[in-house]
Amino acid sequence: MLSVAVCDDSQENRLSLHWMLENILENRNISHKILEFSSGETLLRWFEHHQNEIDLLFLDIEMGKLSGMETAKRLRESNSYLQIVFVTGFSEYVFDGYGVDALGYLMKPAKPDQLENVISRTLTKLGRDAEQVYSCHSGETWYRIPYKEILYFESDRRKVNCVTENRSYSFYGKLDEVERELENAGFVRIHQRYLVRTEAIRQICGTEIQVGEKTLPISRSCHQKALLALTRNALEE
Repeated sequence: MLSVAVCDDSQENRLSLHWMLENILENRNISHKILEFSSGETLLRWFEHHQNEIDLLFLDIEMGKLSGMETAKRLRESNSYLQIVFVTGFSEYVFDGYGVDALGYLMKPAKPDQLENVISRTLTKLGRDAEQVYSCHSGETWYRIPYKEILYFESDRRKVNCVTENRSYSFYGKLDEVERELENAGFVRIHQRYLVRTEAIRQICGTEIQVGEKTLPISRSCHQKALLALTRNALEE
């Protein structure tokens, strides 16, 4: 699944870009969804509750009160993996994108072959990032959560909660399966219900472990393994 967003204050531009992207992705048999936003403010408000739900963003630079460049800077404060492509009618903005690690620029009106190139580059980048990102989904919503943001995974009946400092992501699955997927990725099982990112552990005290601001129980069978993981992490720092 590729999640794409288009942010432009011109409805005509949004619809045109949406239509071209739809054709390209369907012709390439890429499962996808495309979201539209009419302003940077609207996008930022949505993003507060939907982090890591967009892979690729086409962002107009010349918008109302909040420019596309300022919107990108605010997005970058909480997301380093989002691929941003600026869409502009003015070539003088091209070099400004280095400050927000933009994937590229498209001059209006964008052409299909340019969009094809952006899609290919995005898929390549997502493939390179795959070893540093945990992918999961709930219904049609896909999440790509950087390992460095994850505090722990929690088993909750038939669901698993992936907990970060800012939000929790819930998806159907088993914690045993998540543990197998993340083998050698810096996570340690501390309990039947909990899988913790080793670098997020602050301290171990008796039968409890502090992860971020949360205190979690350690089962007796996992205690030694958790201590070894914490010691190994400290030595590697």
